[in-house]
Amino acid sequence: MPDLAKKYFTSLIKNKISDLGFYACGISEAKHLAEDAEQLKNWLGLGYHAEMKYMENHFEKRSDPRKLLENAKSVISVLYNYYPKKNIPKKDNYKISKYAYGTDYHFILKKKLKELIALIKTEAPDMNARAFVDSAPVLDRAWAARGGLGWIGKNTCLINKEQGSYFFIGEIITDLELEYDKKIIPNHCGDCTLCIEACPTGALKPYELDSNKCISYWTIEYKGEKIPDKFKGKFQEWIFGCDICQDVCPWNRFSEPHEKMEFNPSDELFEMRKTDWENLSEERFQKLFKGSAVKRVRYKGLKRNIRFISGSNLT
Repeated sequence: MPDLAKKYFTSLIKNKISDLGFYACGISEAKHLAEDAEQLKNWLGLGYHAEMKYMENHFEKRSDPRKLLENAKSVISVLYNYYPKKNIPKKDNYKISKYAYGTDYHFILKKKLKELIALIKTEAPDMNARAFVDSAPVLDRAWAARGGLGWIGKNTCLINKEQGSYFFIGEIITDLELEYDKKIIPNHCGDCTLCIEACPTGALKPYELDSNKCISYWTIEYKGEKIPDKFKGKFQEWIFGCDICQDVCPWNRFSEPHEKMEFNPSDELFEMRKTDWENLSEERFQKLFKGSAVKRVRYKGLKRNIRFISGSNLT
């Protein structure tokens, strides 16, 4: 594609980003991520994916976007802020991860990425593209870092120097050739180990997460009926996900709240306290978390988590 066309379409995309509510956009050349593939292979070899066997599937697609879209040329990475104006109260309460306060992000981001694809197609009707939001074998943090949107920190999250790490990441893989962002952000974690020290289950090593010890894994991904007793007293009231390693990260002092109503907790969720959680019925669960990422764990899983942390025999 001529340089002028590359520049035009790149400008078209980046000028539309803020209109769609995205915080930032980075564009990379679609090619094999050899170093990241090796890291993933080692991580899987250590069994750090626990019972998430799907992580072993489509290995080559995870490291090479050209296997997800024929003749792929570019990966467009976007960040979408979900840092809340106010947290759900902690006093006499259980905790859910900030990303699950409102509407499931998969729906919101996928819709916006498809809007962006539709816009590009008005100018390039023969373009092929696929949108991804944490639902396919894509190394989203690696692509975001390659696009100059931040670095992958010791807590394994993508960290943006200006805004921290409370972001959803999405991608568009396209056969449209674009101008690529060459600036790679250096790692600014330095000697800091606050995230590693703060993890109550010891799930973190520098730049490496062991899902077998991760609160988010046990409260979301784990499908069993009983959480191992060795974790008793270590979950610090988290019943869905965990934000500890992000909450203690110094870079998140720069986080600015989002302005998106769909990611705010409902009044009913904001007013929940321990007794309400412990007495939660399936009917109320369905109403409280309609369209929410919390539905992923289902009523049975959430009650399992509450029982484990409260130490009760709640049904």
